Amino acid sequence: MQYFIAIIPPDEYKDKIMKFQQEWITIDSEPHITVKAQGGLNSDLTWLEEVKKVCKEFSPFSVSIKHPAYFGSEVLFLGAESEGVVELHRRLVQAVSPSADLIQRYFEYDQFIPHLTLGQTSWGLSQNDLSLMMSQAETLLQPYPLFEARFIRVYKEAEPNKYEPLMDIELGDY
Repeated sequence: MQYFIAIIPPDEYKDKIMKFQQEWITIDSEPHITVKAQGGLNSDLTWLEEVKKVCKEFSPFSVSIKHPAYFGSEVLFLGAESEGVVELHRRLVQAVSPSADLIQRYFEYDQFIPHLTLGQTSWGLSQNDLSLMMSQAETLLQPYPLFEARFIRVYKEAEPNKYEPLMDIELGDY
C-alpha cells in the first residue's frame, strides 16, 4: 500500500476544479497539491510520527494558485506558488528520509514543482484533450485563489492508482 501527503485547496475552488475535470474524465481523487510523494511512505506507518512532528512545528502559510501549464506534453496542471509549500516539502522529505533513488523517481527536493494536476495522458486523455482543457482552464478556473494552508492531508492507496484520505494533520501548535 502506498501513501502521499498533500495540501487541499478551499472547498469552493476544489469543487470548481472537480466539476471542470468531470467534463473530461472521471477522477477518483480530489484536487490537491502534493507536498510529499510516495517515496519512503511505507505501509508500516513509522514515518507518520515524524510527519506529525514536522507539522506541529510548521506554521500555516499562503498558497497562490497560478495559470495552467504543462509538464512536457503529457501533464496539464495549475501552478501553486508558495515558499511555505517548498519548505514544508523539504522538511517532510528530510523527516521521512527516502533513498536517493526514490527522491529522484518522485521528483523531490530540487526537482519539486508545486502544482495541482488537472489532467494527464496516463488518465486516458489525448494531447489534444489537454490542449482543449488548457484553453478552457484559462477562463473557467479563474480567478485563481490565494488561500491559507492550515493542514495537510495524508492519503492511502485504496486500490491501484486510487487514493482516499487517511487523516488530516493540522499545521502549527494549536
